[in-house]
Amino acid sequence: MRPLFALIFATLTAFAATPSRPNVVLILADDLGFSDLGSYGSEIATPNLDGLANNGVRFTQFYNTARCWPSRAALLTGYYAQEVHRDGMTGIGGGGQGVRQSWARLLPDYLKPAGYRSYHSGKWHIDGKVLTSGFDRSLNMENQGNYFTAKGNSIDDVPVKVPADEKGYYASIAVADHAIECLKDHAANYKDQPFFHYIPFISPHFPLHALPQDIAKYRDKYLAGWEALRASRFERQKTMGITNTTLSALEREVGPPYAFPDAIKKLGSGEVNRPLPWAELTDEQRRFQATKMAIHAAMVDRMDQEIGRIIAQLKAMGAYENTLILFASDNGASAEIMVRNGGHDPQAEMGSAATYLCLGPGFSSAANTPHRRHKTWVHEGGISTPLIASWPAGIAAHGELRHTPGHVVDIVPTILELAGTQKPADWKGQPMPPAPGKSLVAALKSDVTIERSSLWWLHEDNKAIRVGDYKIVAAKGDAWELYDLKTDRAEQNNLAAKMPDKVKELAALWQKQADEIAAVAKLTLNEQPKGKAKKNAH
Repeated sequence: MRPLFALIFATLTAFAATPSRPNVVLILADDLGFSDLGSYGSEIATPNLDGLANNGVRFTQFYNTARCWPSRAALLTGYYAQEVHRDGMTGIGGGGQGVRQSWARLLPDYLKPAGYRSYHSGKWHIDGKVLTSGFDRSLNMENQGNYFTAKGNSIDDVPVKVPADEKGYYASIAVADHAIECLKDHAANYKDQPFFHYIPFISPHFPLHALPQDIAKYRDKYLAGWEALRASRFERQKTMGITNTTLSALEREVGPPYAFPDAIKKLGSGEVNRPLPWAELTDEQRRFQATKMAIHAAMVDRMDQEIGRIIAQLKAMGAYENTLILFASDNGASAEIMVRNGGHDPQAEMGSAATYLCLGPGFSSAANTPHRRHKTWVHEGGISTPLIASWPAGIAAHGELRHTPGHVVDIVPTILELAGTQKPADWKGQPMPPAPGKSLVAALKSDVTIERSSLWWLHEDNKAIRVGDYKIVAAKGDAWELYDLKTDRAEQNNLAAKMPDKVKELAALWQKQADEIAAVAKLTLNEQPKGKAKKNAH
């Protein structure tokens, strides 16, 4: 019995030992709603992401910035986007074309001294070239208007040459192909080094483009409408413990954040730009809207399939056990409706390359269940994201929930702590300003609250601050609203009139933090190109 006992003891000791520095795979979806994964209440088939959730933890109160490029800047720098000129503030500038200060480095620069190689596969939407930002290899999907061609993309910052007879291309598959190629190369040539792999899918951002076989799975699934979908997802969320709030009321008067009346005309009589009662829509409108949601679901489904291939590669190269996989979305689902790029052919099969469709406010509201509003707003629907964390060698929990509020600015300090390294105190002689992010390592181990003074938001004059469980939020031009998120994440019971002193207190804190952020942004403002930053509608 002694040899068997010795074997058991050795095995237990190995599992109890602190794992070596993990590899990190950071996966980002684009315009994915809070409830769009099976593990967050969805009916969409996402077995691979759900498997990661069941093998790790899910965060129930994790946040982004409400928009694409600010979230990506915050995710990879650890600073609020306004601090690094990647979102606008009055009198300071910044935005989708803003340029980071020289000290505002990206995560790979901090990981390189610790021996990490860094790879990028997918969307970029950050200023500067990818390789000069610290990555060793890159697929930059600069073409975000057509999922069926590689035209406009770059490999290692060199534009790709697309064959005249290009066939069989689909963006989400191409992302996984490149990621797998990088991982195979790493296993063959750099197996003694840890790696960081950033994989930002374009999916399910508009235009709604999907493979016919994926659309077929969902074609008739949403004919009951957005009210029914919200109700069914909400019931699953309550059963899972994802939410203990009410379901937000559909805001029938809230449509897309930007008006494009010409687009509505091009899209035809099936399009509607408000979440009207489903029963009041025409048969044509119900079919059109349900098909758009089917394509959205197909895009999420396909992304999950491709993530499954990446996970399989990690397992094949023996890296899966010691790889921290993180998955999140850059903002909530989108209520936008527009026609861009190659235009829209109403006679073409919906979801094909000749069409240009957007989800719109009806099913965006369902995708963001149980929350209120959409991408660009800083109400909970615009800023709430799933966060799944799986690391077999380092996270003992399986399928547990984490309730601490967190934000994409927390990702950099979390990864740096696990990598056993930290940011330098200065950059080329200039002191590094303190960053707002907090490490989530303790929350990966148990359901603890990460202490912080506040979480802060500003995007296109939509603003909010959360302190503890209280949040004030105001859409552009509106008065502050006050919510107790402990019982009202759906933001249905505005306490502003009952608690004016709390509103005044939090408003003063919002302004104080805005002033501090502005001070950081001004540290090297001379590096910002002259002129106003251009708007970027992604």
